[in-house]
Amino acid sequence: MTANASASRSAAPPGSIDQPGEFPAPPRPAGRWARRAAFFGPAFVVSMAYVDPGNFATNTAAGATYGYLLLWVILVANVIAMFIQYLSAKLGMATGRSLPELCRETCGRPLTLLLWGQAEIVAIATDLAELIGGAVALNLLFGVPLIPGVLITAAVSVLLLVLAPQGRHRFEMVLAGMLLIILGGFLYQAVDAGPSPEAAAGLLPGFAGAESVLLATGIVGATVMPHVIYLHSALTRSTTRDPTHQAKALRRTRREIVVALSFAGLANMTMLVTAAAVFHRGGHTGTDTLHEAYSGLGSLLGPTAAITFAVALLAAGLASSSVGTYAGQIIMEGFLRRRIPLIVRRAATLVPAAGILLAGMEPTRALILSQAALSFGIPFALVPLIIFTSRRKLMGTLVNRRHTTIAAVTAIALISALNLFLLAEPLFG
Repeated sequence: MTANASASRSAAPPGSIDQPGEFPAPPRPAGRWARRAAFFGPAFVVSMAYVDPGNFATNTAAGATYGYLLLWVILVANVIAMFIQYLSAKLGMATGRSLPELCRETCGRPLTLLLWGQAEIVAIATDLAELIGGAVALNLLFGVPLIPGVLITAAVSVLLLVLAPQGRHRFEMVLAGMLLIILGGFLYQAVDAGPSPEAAAGLLPGFAGAESVLLATGIVGATVMPHVIYLHSALTRSTTRDPTHQAKALRRTRREIVVALSFAGLANMTMLVTAAAVFHRGGHTGTDTLHEAYSGLGSLLGPTAAITFAVALLAAGLASSSVGTYAGQIIMEGFLRRRIPLIVRRAATLVPAAGILLAGMEPTRALILSQAALSFGIPFALVPLIIFTSRRKLMGTLVNRRHTTIAAVTAIALISALNLFLLAEPLFG
């Protein structure tokens, strides 16, 4: 890290939200279980991005239209997400720098600007989904019009970020609580809808035409979120170079990732299973929007199921929007060594969301398309991540093993194949 960078960071007060990733370490909790709970932090922040409103849209549409057909996509995407977040966390631990910082330090200026530009587009697409999702939830629960709903969602997400300077664990605990609200809501709906032996067949890979591939790509984009690849490396930055300490911390982080993302994966799978059991199995295959899902759950399962759906959607929109803004700050700081006021960043991301709604686009369709767009940003984050984590001089004892690198390259190939299909299908039918 250069002296100028250090001076730039020291200019902001410790723990300032304009200085993401640089929070003072919270006091060590007393008690065995309190100390263990303290380790479930960064992964739970990241996990909220895996159950954002985009997931609601893609999973509900997939379950209603194709039944359990695409359940395997969620499972595979979640396993890939665990693996990628592990690499991202390991990078921060081994180098003490975030992925954007390493890109800035090792890539030329033109390439750095290109990577920053696409990362900002990804962050905007993410915010679009989260703001629209929160607005839809407020509309379902309280009848708030969509445009005011976007403004309310943006304001509350900023208030959530205010928790961060008081010690990051408070922010992490709030997000973990929201994740449990989302999971609990969909587990209730899945149990109410009743189990189906057909669900097991959904774990076998398969598609049913180009539209199913679009939904699958949206599921991948909504699960393997590029902006939290950048974010996780910043949340786990460490100054220690002791191999024993690093190895112990990495094992602990690996367990944390598995637990947090398992909760997120289970929530996503219950979303699809509920939609398949309630809508597809009941012949309501045209249930493609969040409004239709809400009304359908209310009429088929009762008002409680509808309310839990909307409350879960609201929790997802508020929490994931705050995580997206947090990631946006990390991205700009890392690639450009610049920070902008949080309100300015929040206002900038309001424009595309409000514009899409004012243009009359159906909110759920906008969510699905935004998630497919996110899938195109994944390789831009993954390729540098693999390159850096494969360099022994940079990573030391935490360098990737050969089979780890092969698995990462395979993940990129699978995601890129889906993207290429989406590009080629309109041209060649």
